[in-house]
Amino acid sequence: MILTAPTKTGTLLQRYKRFLADVRLEDGTTLTVHCPNSGSMLGCSTPGSPVLISCSANRRRKYPWTLEMIRENNTWIGVNTALTNTLVREAIDNRTIADFGIIDEIVPEIRVSKESRLDFLLRTPGQDIYLEVKNCSLAKDGVALFPDAVTARGTRHLLEFEKLLADGRGAALIFCVQRADAELFRPAASIDPVYAETFARVHSHGLTVLAYQAEVRPGIIRIARRLPVCAG
Repeated sequence: MILTAPTKTGTLLQRYKRFLADVRLEDGTTLTVHCPNSGSMLGCSTPGSPVLISCSANRRRKYPWTLEMIRENNTWIGVNTALTNTLVREAIDNRTIADFGIIDEIVPEIRVSKESRLDFLLRTPGQDIYLEVKNCSLAKDGVALFPDAVTARGTRHLLEFEKLLADGRGAALIFCVQRADAELFRPAASIDPVYAETFARVHSHGLTVLAYQAEVRPGIIRIARRLPVCAG
């Protein structure tokens, strides 16, 4: 994925109200930008860190600039979670992610209950596969971790997968790791033990879990390689 919108670099001053951040540009100008990330951004929101922002062509937006990346510990990290599904869909289309074999059709935003939708339904010759994609921006000591805050929604998705598997349906979860300094993925049990316990149980029931690492650098984000997954 190439970021085609105009971009600028700057320095993060603060992230606040979940979806806002203040950025100081190289000319000293301060901008309030949209931060499209509902997580805590633990480990990727340190004031003083270099950032990349992009400008939207939508003139109706109150905050036309968007926080795209932040550089921490010499590593660019993609923090725009609105891009995650597109990154994974692109990698499935170009066969960088080829774990599902031949795919006849990809249906986005598939409803599985009154409370929940999952990101995709993959129609394959052998079986339909329900797929959810999660963005992972937290890493510690070479291990990519999800979630970065307690996630009732994430646990609910796991429970939906458990029901689908019990009904004989195919189910898969992909973690898109938007940073290059990780060699392994595992659930963040110290942050959300309920999620981690549910994850391990549903994985043991047959949930396919994949972690794919993205190359992140100013102007370009693309899925690069698969990471090992530790379920426990």
